[in-house]
Amino acid sequence: MTPVRFSPSSLKEGRWYEYLIRFALGGAATVFTGLVSSRYGASIGGLFLALPAIFCASATLIEKHEIRRKREAGLAGERRGQMAAAVDSAGTALGALGMLAFAIVFSLMAESSIAAAFMGASLAWLIISVAAWYVRRKMRSMWRGRTEQKGGGSAIPRSR
Repeated sequence: MTPVRFSPSSLKEGRWYEYLIRFALGGAATVFTGLVSSRYGASIGGLFLALPAIFCASATLIEKHEIRRKREAGLAGERRGQMAAAVDSAGTALGALGMLAFAIVFSLMAESSIAAAFMGASLAWLIISVAAWYVRRKMRSMWRGRTEQKGGGSAIPRSR
């Protein structure tokens, strides 16, 4: 199993305007959430805080970067770009499960102690997010094993 790691070298691939787009979309989502909160109350506005503000921008940028990498290697890369964006969206969904756990635990514990609620909610986020990632990883391994047993070989062509 490949460990999760941080790679700062991928930051060099982005262009300044791509980071500006992410910043602007994140800010716009925050302003939108604030406007919804002022109009309909914090409980409704809070629902919009779960919006993955930069997901759309990051998914398209990830796809574009993967296509560029493959083209530099002399390959088409469209399928690889789509797959990379799909993996990012799966991570977003898993992160949303962690955020849901955070919100539930925090709301249950907030009346007793804000500090304890924050620590408990953070721990719930960490446990649920890691568990969801682990379950997804195991299910992918099982699915790949079944595909190979049926003689299908790899589900993802490596040459694209």
